[in-house]
This record gives sequence, structure tokens and C-alpha cells, in this order.
Amino acid sequence: MADQQFTDAIALLKADHRKVEDLFAKFESATSGKKQALAEQICNELKIHSTIEEEIFYPALQDKIEDDTLNEAYVEHDGAKVLINDIMSGGPDDDYYDAKVKVLSEEIKHHVAEEEARSEGMFAQAREAGVDLVALRDRMMARKQELMRQAEAGGLPPAEPRVVKVMAV
Repeated sequence: MADQQFTDAIALLKADHRKVEDLFAKFESATSGKKQALAEQICNELKIHSTIEEEIFYPALQDKIEDDTLNEAYVEHDGAKVLINDIMSGGPDDDYYDAKVKVLSEEIKHHVAEEEARSEGMFAQAREAGVDLVALRDRMMARKQELMRQAEAGGLPPAEPRVVKVMAV
């Protein structure tokens, strides 16, 4: 990842999207012995991706793109975080494990489609608003590399929802 060059923040985020889509496809065809490692990799990739979006990309778009677009993105992230934490705390022998990963895949597919929509999507709106996507790329890459080192060194903390209240069960 450190060797890859991205033209701007959107190229970086799209590369993340493709990587996670590939991991979901591998999970679907994996043997049960490989599912947990793939699910954990998916969850870590999504935690890192959502962190750089929420800490850097989304704030840079505030008041520059439609409020509804940003608000929905935060809520979609939080829905995914609930599943991510549940998947990370379980294993392939748990009830509904595969179903949770499948639903997470579907949620992410929907979220990605909205971000990448050609004319009205978040990325198109960011380009039209003239956001400095190269400067954002640099900040996002630095933060992403920091989070990747943290994941490798001992793991990332549970994903924290920002706008959805999660009730203890």
C-alpha cells in the first residue's frame, strides 16, 4: 500500500472500495478454515477506511456538498460498524456469522454505489465543489499508514458509531 500512488483522495478511496469488494468475494468462496481471517481483514480494512473518511474526507466536504449526502454516509458507516464489531467478536462457528458478513457486504456495496454515483454521488459533488483532493489524499494516506501500523502491531479498537446510538443488550 505504501508503494501505491494515487492521483487524489477519490482514487485512494476507490482503491479501498475495490480491495474490500475483492475480499468479500474471497469470503463467499472460502472454506470455513479461512473465513475468520478474511472477515477480520475485511473488518480492519473497513475500520481504517471509515476512519480516514470520517476524520479527514467528510469534514472537508462539510458545507461544500449536500448535507443529506454526508448525513447518510455517517449513518451508513455506523450501521456497518455495528456489524463489524459483532463479526470481530465472533467466529465462523457462531450463529449467523456468514449472514452477518453477507449483510455487511450488501451495506458496503450500497454505500459505495452512493459515493461513486456519476453525477450526484459524494465523489462527483466533491470534484464539482473544487475540494483540494490532492492535499486530502496526502493527509488520508498518512493517517491510513498510521492505522495500518496500529492494526499490525496489536489491532484496532472496536469501531465507534458517531451518530447512531447503540444500546447494550
